[in-house]
Amino acid sequence: MTQSSVSLVSELQRRNSILKRLLDVSLILNSNLELKPLLVFIMDAVCEITNAEAGSILLYDRKLDELHFEASNSPGTSPERLAQIPVPMEGSIAGQIVRENTPVVLNDASLDPRIFRQVDESINFQTRSLLGVPMAIKGDIVGVLEAVNKKQGEWTLDDRASMLILASQAAVAIQNAQQSEALRGALQELGKMDKIKTDFIAIASHELRTPLGVILGYASFLQDESQGEASEHAAQVLNAALHMRTLIEDLVNLRYLQMGDADLIFEKVQVGALLSAAEHDIKSLVDAKGHQFKLDLTHGDFIVNVDRVKIGMVLENILNNAVKYTPNGGKITMLIEPRPREVWIQVIDTGIGIPQDQLEKIFDMFHQVEDHLTRSYNGMGLGLAIARGMIEAHGGRLWAESAGKNQGSTFTIALPQAQLTGVLDPSKVNAK
Repeated sequence: MTQSSVSLVSELQRRNSILKRLLDVSLILNSNLELKPLLVFIMDAVCEITNAEAGSILLYDRKLDELHFEASNSPGTSPERLAQIPVPMEGSIAGQIVRENTPVVLNDASLDPRIFRQVDESINFQTRSLLGVPMAIKGDIVGVLEAVNKKQGEWTLDDRASMLILASQAAVAIQNAQQSEALRGALQELGKMDKIKTDFIAIASHELRTPLGVILGYASFLQDESQGEASEHAAQVLNAALHMRTLIEDLVNLRYLQMGDADLIFEKVQVGALLSAAEHDIKSLVDAKGHQFKLDLTHGDFIVNVDRVKIGMVLENILNNAVKYTPNGGKITMLIEPRPREVWIQVIDTGIGIPQDQLEKIFDMFHQVEDHLTRSYNGMGLGLAIARGMIEAHGGRLWAESAGKNQGSTFTIALPQAQLTGVLDPSKVNAK
């Protein structure tokens, strides 16, 4: 093999090596959305592929019509310090590259007036040679990629071609990383705003319940004790208060919906204590509609391991549903039904019932049995969806049964027993 053949083989191997490295760079750039490590990687790739001492990236600020260093790996460089030095569009090599959208190759930059000496002086660096190419996205120039100080010889056509490929890859990768960072920042702000909104809903709904309970109580009393026009006015106040109660419950349900799979805080509690608390919470609403309410604990009490607050919310949602869909003067019963390894809590009403084809659909989010334009019952359709999700998060089940229109409904919650014997140990159970 002649010397020329050896040189040709060597050159082909070198070019193949560069192409392979450019392919590796492309894969890494397209899989990295962290801006800082991305910039470091680009600078290292520039130096490796072109055999340069340093590389730099300058981004174009259209508003100020100047360039700013986004990254550089020049020895002793402070990225923060470089970023504070604007590079003018007029009279600088980087500016010329942006204006003319063409590469600039300088094999001897020692006396070239276009070299922006302020940068060299600020970092105690000397630019001896420079290869700069435009960075563009869909024909729009966004900056300049530079290789500085060729370690040996002069810049080659291969160097120029490789830099153009790197610049194209880098422009897209940097834009993706910047957009990703902007998106993360926006999501963080949204998270903060969402927490503020959730906290407000929790506080507002809690603070509104107490005065509303008083209004419901007095309005119900006035309606019973008054006659004629006064009784009618009391009825209007009562109906408005009931509507307000529905809105508050929707706020509470919306809050739990937004919390999603919020952590549950488990504790051993008596089922009877949970039911008694739910009865107390619903009393003013039951009284306002003149319902008969019965809490049946004749089958005994049992212990479950649950999040007291979340299960209380579930019971209140189901009871609200029973009160809302039971005509005035109806009957609502809540009882405990013991089962092997489970405790069933049932809420039975004498209300309007549920069509057979709706027994599962009522647990869908925002589902309403009535048409939304003609329905006579208020609500967003969140309560039962959240209730089932919360019960399932406790390892339990929730379903509904009904014989049909005006035949009432039965909602059953099945929860695992914490103690299979069902024997109550007051010293170990929080029964408050």
